[in-house]
Amino acid sequence: MRMPESSSPASTAPDSTTSSAESTTAASTSSTTPAEATAPKRSRRGRPGYDRETLINKATEVFVSRGYDGTSMDTVARELGITKSAIYHHVKSKEELLHLAISRGIRALDSAVETESLRENVTALERLQLAVRASVVILIEYHHSVTLLLRVRGNSPLEREALEARRNIDAKVRALVEAAIAEGGLLSDFTPGLITRLLFGMVNSITEWYRPSYPVDPDTIAEAVTTMAFQGLEA
Repeated sequence: MRMPESSSPASTAPDSTTSSAESTTAASTSSTTPAEATAPKRSRRGRPGYDRETLINKATEVFVSRGYDGTSMDTVARELGITKSAIYHHVKSKEELLHLAISRGIRALDSAVETESLRENVTALERLQLAVRASVVILIEYHHSVTLLLRVRGNSPLEREALEARRNIDAKVRALVEAAIAEGGLLSDFTPGLITRLLFGMVNSITEWYRPSYPVDPDTIAEAVTTMAFQGLEA
């Protein structure tokens, strides 16, 4: 609110025109009704939007439900209830949005497997079991991101980069399988490559049926997968 400017010494004498205007203003003010005087001032409604993290989360959900290739930025904006300019405030393109959406799942999975691979004072089999268990928990926590990661087909440099990151994670798990076989913790009847594919086939299948409303907590699901993979279902 601007404060009224002080009158200069040269203008202190009363002016008939000014007095008349002030009288008119005073009369207008005094005519304000009680309801108008007590009514709260209506604030300007701001444009709806999201912060960067929320935008990535919501866009990832849209990509998963509609498919990345079949989803335009117009569709993303419409599904989120915001304008395209609000999206471009955070990202430069749809491809960058895909990169951000996939990267969080890749980083989390890679970090979990790497951490368990380097764990000391346990056998190779135990490291493998811990890596599988951690992968299940991460997959559930980053459900939409990992789902999107598993659906890329290498149609662009970005998607090929994501596929390479997946292969690097598979290679780390395969190394754990090979070490467990060498130590005698796993049967050598099957190749490390086949065991790795079967293990992650079970883990990745969770993306097809898991929903946040599922009545079993992530740790229990992780325990069930690990038990079935390494001990079977025999009583």
